[in-house]
Order: sequence, then structure tokens, then C-alpha cells
Amino acid sequence: MFYAWAAAALMRRTGVVVLLALGLVACATGPEPAAPAETRAPAAEPAAAPEPAAAEPEFRASAPERYVVQEGDTLWDIANVFLRDPWYWSEIWLVNPQVRNPHLIYPGDVLSIYSVGDRPGVMVELAPRVRIEALDVEPFPISALQPFMFRARVVDEETLEKAPYIVAAQDERVIFGPDDRVYVRNAPDAQRWDLYQLVRRDRMLIDPDTREELGVATIPVGEAEVVRGGEIATVILREGQREAIRGDRLIGFDDDQDLLFDISRPPPGLEGTVIMLFDAITQIGTLQAAVINRGEREGVRNGQVFAVWEAGRVARDPVSGAGNDMIQLPEEEIGNLMVFRTFDKVSYALVIESTRPIREGYKVRHP
Repeated sequence: MFYAWAAAALMRRTGVVVLLALGLVACATGPEPAAPAETRAPAAEPAAAPEPAAAEPEFRASAPERYVVQEGDTLWDIANVFLRDPWYWSEIWLVNPQVRNPHLIYPGDVLSIYSVGDRPGVMVELAPRVRIEALDVEPFPISALQPFMFRARVVDEETLEKAPYIVAAQDERVIFGPDDRVYVRNAPDAQRWDLYQLVRRDRMLIDPDTREELGVATIPVGEAEVVRGGEIATVILREGQREAIRGDRLIGFDDDQDLLFDISRPPPGLEGTVIMLFDAITQIGTLQAAVINRGEREGVRNGQVFAVWEAGRVARDPVSGAGNDMIQLPEEEIGNLMVFRTFDKVSYALVIESTRPIREGYKVRHP
């Protein structure tokens, strides 16, 4: 159950996260125009002996020879126009060295199919390739992950307990906002200009199957800048997602993040569970985030896409057993989510497509 949902590359430019989406929306600008290369692949040499054929992209018989990208198109949609299996999109581009990134598609770009060889007709038999002719349009950054990428944090209990925390302000207020000056304790190494992420403890994440403690999820509060160090340090609150209170913790920013990743499938057979909703109470939908109980130790990586399954409810059979028999309805696949932030034991994932609300306890599996 795959739709327009995958993200291909994430970059941070001048402090702004820009998502080059493989399934969100096509960007409204293109790279600098370049003369298209009309190189042809060299003729294939006769094989000495037959070898098992590797799986190759198969073009649809109805694939157009020329397609102009429209605003709102997704790469998944476009790949479905050309290919029987959209997962092969990147492989089409691997035979085109003049094209550096198969995920940079923009409104106004012209996609053309060319045949290598002399046989006209069915594209699938002619090793077709794809070319981009970029047009001059205005830039439009996509930042669907920006609200989540640098705010999602899971830390161990000891790290959080040892972190500096707000003790008071200049007055008797107990709620603080941007530009407020507050005082922080337990920050002996804090120096002027140091910048911290301000968080609040949410809850300990527990694996629903093993009862293992997976780490403490934190609620993003904002940022704090040190203006004076000392036993009781002075900081000024900067950007904020919510009001700060006494007891909120300061932790260093985690710069060790994979900001450039491609869409991929998770390891075969890997299954997990949605164990927490990010900034939500009972349910989430498209472009909201969740936490799953699988992380780096299980082989989860940024860009992996999981299918989400809703458990079937228990229903009453109106015929059997005089209407008293209770039956378990089957599970249903209701959406897809893409991992964008991994930790050792858990991962954060963005819901890319869903047909029904997603709740805690729903299963995630290899799509």
C-alpha cells in the first residue's frame, strides 16, 4: 500500500531544514539549466555464459514519451506513471551520469524517455533512460520535517537527571517565554553564548512486548542561551514551542544526525509497534509524527518506510450462536510512515499517508 509518501533528502541550509520530497510536493524551482547530454549507452557485448537475470525496472506500456511536471506532483506519482514498480525510480537514474540526483524534480521540468538501441516500440525492452530539462522558476523549500527533526529527543534517565534545570526568574513568575531571563542550576560548564535545547520530561518509553525501558521521551520547550556562567547560571530564553516552567531541563543539541538519506525498505521481517504519539494525545494523521519501539540496534535507519496496520476490532456475529458469538476482525493496512530520527532502541517516524487515524499500539511492518 504505497502512495505519495517518501522523503529522499534532507539538508540544512543557513539554519533552515529543506526537504527534497519523494512523496510530499514537487519543489517549485529547478537547478541551473544545463545542456542535456545525448549520450548513448555502449552496445552490449555478447555474454560468455548465461547468468541469472537481476531484477530490472519495467516500464509501463502506456508510459508517455514526454511528461511536464506539475505543481503538486510527487515523485511517487510520477514513478507510477512510468514504472510498474515505483521502487525502481532511482535505478533508472543510475544509468544517467549527467543527472546527479534523481529526487530533484521541479514543476515545469520535462521528463523524456529515450531508447537505447534501434528497436522502437515497447520501452521496457529498450533500457530506457530519463532526462530532466530544468526551467527557470522561483524556489520553494519544503520543510515538512522541520517541526520534528531537531526537536525529537529520547535520552536515558541518568542524562536527564544530571541536566541543568530552571530554578527561578528575576521575579516571582512561574511561567516564562522568549526573551525572559531565567536562572539555571547544575550547569558548572556553561559558558557565555552556549546554546541549549530546553526540554521537559514526558515519560519513560516501555516496550509493550518485553517491558524493557527504552529511554525517556522529552517534550520540546524551546532554546536557551547562556549570558553568564556560574554556580547559578543566567540564560535568556530564545525560540520556543511552548511556555517554559521551573524544572525544565537544558540539554545540548545533538548535531550527529543523518540529514541526507534516501527512501528504503526496513529489514525483511522487522515488525514494531507505535508506542507514542508526538505532540498528540489519542491519534495522529498525515504529516504528524510517532515513536516506534525499533531503533538502530534492530537495523532501523533514516528513510526507511513502514506500513502501518490497524488491529481488527471484536465484533458480534449476528447469526452464529444466537447472535452471541464474538469474532476478531482481521488487521487492515491503513498507511505508511517514514523514519526520520533514530536512537538506539526507538525511532521517530513521519506519517506520510494514512486512510484512518493512527493510535498507540498499532503495528508497523515491512511494506
